[in-house]
This record gives sequence, C-alpha cells and structure tokens, in this order.
Amino acid sequence: MRAREPLGATHHSGAFELGAPGHRAARGISTPAAWAGLAGLLIAALLISLSAAHTQLLLPQSLRQSLGGLAGAFGHVGLDIGLPGLIAAMVLMFLSYAVALRAARYLSRRAVLVSIAALNALVLVAPPLLSTDLFSYVAYGRMGGTYGINPYLYGPNFISFDPLYHLVGLQWQHTPTAYGPLFTALSYPLAGFNIATNVFAYKGIAALSLLAMVVLVWHAAQLRGIDPVKAVALVGLNPVIVIYGVGGGHNDLLMLALLVAGIYVLLRQREGTGGAMIIAATAIKLTAGMLLPFAIAASAGRRVATSGRARIVGGAAIAAAAFGLLGLVMFGSGTFHLLGTLSSIQGEGGIHSIPGFILNALGLKQLDAPVGALLRIGYAISLMWLMWRVWIGELDWITAAGWATVGLLVSAGLLMPWYIAWLIPLAALSSDRRLWVTAIGLTSLGLTSL
Repeated sequence: MRAREPLGATHHSGAFELGAPGHRAARGISTPAAWAGLAGLLIAALLISLSAAHTQLLLPQSLRQSLGGLAGAFGHVGLDIGLPGLIAAMVLMFLSYAVALRAARYLSRRAVLVSIAALNALVLVAPPLLSTDLFSYVAYGRMGGTYGINPYLYGPNFISFDPLYHLVGLQWQHTPTAYGPLFTALSYPLAGFNIATNVFAYKGIAALSLLAMVVLVWHAAQLRGIDPVKAVALVGLNPVIVIYGVGGGHNDLLMLALLVAGIYVLLRQREGTGGAMIIAATAIKLTAGMLLPFAIAASAGRRVATSGRARIVGGAAIAAAAFGLLGLVMFGSGTFHLLGTLSSIQGEGGIHSIPGFILNALGLKQLDAPVGALLRIGYAISLMWLMWRVWIGELDWITAAGWATVGLLVSAGLLMPWYIAWLIPLAALSSDRRLWVTAIGLTSLGLTSL
C-alpha cells in the first residue's frame, strides 16, 4: 500500500503501448461511425492543408499578397476553396470530432494515435494558418537577439527596417511582448535564422508539444481512472488545437505541455517538481499560473500528507526565483511591464470577446466597460468559491481548474480562438461530463471565429 495518496489520482495505471492488451484491442475494429469520425477529421485537415496557400481566408492578413518560402509542402497545388469551402471544411471537422468522441469507446488506441499524428503532419507542412502571432514571436526574438532592443519595452515597430516587419499583424506592431521570460529567451537563439526557418521551427515546437501533451494526458488519465483513449481523443483530435494551435504555431501548446507535465508529476506524488513545472508553464504564458492555487488547495485539503502543500509551494518558489532571475539578467526591469501590457491588450478586445460580441449584437456597445468590470468581479468571486470547495474536499482540483478556465474564457476582454485550447486538457482529465460538453461547445465557438 502507498504511504500517502497521490494528488487526485487513483490506483489505476497502465502503460502507453500501441499493442498493449485490453478490451479495446480485443474488439479489433471500431464501429463505422467511429471510423467515419476519424476519416472526416483527416479529410477536412487534408483539404485545409492542400488549399491553404491559395485560400486567402486561411492565411494571416500579412501573408495574403505573397507567401514566398512560407507556402509549405502543398504550395504548388493551387487549390482555392473560398469561403463556402472553408465553412464546409470547418463544419465537417467539428462534426467529425464530435462523432469520434461520441464513439471513442469503440476506437482502438492505434487508430486514435495514428490519426493524431497524421493531423499534426498535415497542418505542420502547410503555411502558417489564420494568425500572425508566430511572426510576432520571430520579431521579439530578433529585437533582442539581433538588435539588442528590449522586447518588453518596445514593439516590433522599432525594427520596421527588418524584412520580417511587414508580416507582423498591424494591431501588434506597436505592442511589446506579452509572453513570459522563458519563452522570450527561447526565441533569441532562432533570431539569426531566416523567416521560413523560424516559422516552421515554431510550428514544429507546437506539433511536438501537442504530441507530448497526448502522451502525458494518456498517463495522467490512467492515474485518474479515466479512459485514456477518450481523453487523448478530446485533446489530440481537437480542431482548434490542430488548426489554430499547430497550424498557427502558437506557444499556447508549449505552455500546455509543461502544464500537463506538472499535473502528471503531481499525480505521481512529486509535489515539488509539479509546482516547478506549473511555474515553468507560467514563464511561457502567464495564464498557466491559474492552476497553482488549485493544486495547493487540493494538497492542503487532503487528510494525509499535508506536507505536500509545502513541497508544491517550495518547488514553485524555487522555479519562480529562477525564472525571475532569468528575466532580470536578460531583460532587466522590462518584465515588470508584462502585466501592464496584458491589461492593455485585454482592454482592447471589443467584439473579440464573448460579452463584447453579445453587447455589440444587441446595440449596447456603450455597456462594454461596466459589464466587463462586473464580469471580472464575478470571476474573482467564482475563483474563490471554486478554490474553497477544493480546499474542503467537495470538488476535484482539476475539475475546479477547468471551470475556472471556462470562467476566464467567458469573461476575457479579448478571446482568441486558440485560447479555447487552455480548457481542453483539463476537461480531458476531469470526470465531469458537463465540463467535457462545455469544452466541445467552446471548440465549436472557436472554429466559427475566422
């Protein structure tokens, strides 16, 4: 018997093996509906990847005039599916995803994992999809790594002479970096390479991060007593994660890979390492820090091994000191401006948020500021309520963190489609069916935000 209970884990576990015996392997083949779901996902992803270089709506605004070396492996195809084709592909992808999840109990682990790998490969070799963010990553790396300009103090407009500059999104050209010091530091070594190498490097990092997340979710789901095939299907087949996350090369997937690694090691009773991993994810993107208080509350609320709370806090403190020192050495006091930059960005969301969109549709745009303030207050109260329920043992900490993420997405002043990815692995590791349904519903919302 174990000396103490893992943080949110059960005694059920198993290996990540394609050929491992089990009830799924014994079934041999999935139902036609399940296979149709996987096939629909692959067909939609193939259509999007083949047509991306010539379908204007799939390309970031700054790339629509000339792709050059960014056309990807399918740039020679010349297929333009236009708006009707793109809508059809997105609808097919979402419906196929829903069908595959509904029938996931009939799918073999091999079928799901191979499909995830194939989806990754297709969008990886396509041009950058739907977002200019990775060009901002490159710009911030060049600002510091090549020109010695602090990216926490100045926007890409300070390197307007660089050939990369015209690829940065117009709305971000005067905005300093909003990313953590670890990610910004990692962007510096790529600064000397050409634009295409940078672009596909960031897309490759996103793809590898997703694959790492799939492996970690598999193992974590087994520790939690959750069907691992269904859990990795929710994550790895998710259209927002695949098309926006990997297709757009977003650093959100790197953040999530580190965050899920933190969850996994916490489930394995390595509290200090878990706290450090959550802070490492936060050093990529500050959003990840929201998980830490829930982990601490869960540790404090256990009847045994209450020293786990001290280990989580200690590991987090050491990691925070290390990444804080990294920020000071590389960026001086620049990182102190990060929260101000994020606040400014969130304040400019307007219709690119759920409350802003609804108010604009109702002709009540003038209420955006007061409604936003009320939502922030409500969100703060809901966070305290969720943490209290975890503390007293009434709510599972991963489920509570998932609902906190839902609240963050709903109340955000700026909601980009790929932010939906923040919720997906938390939902996958929760036994709350309502959270799963919410994650799927928000996925459909993300896909409509073209």
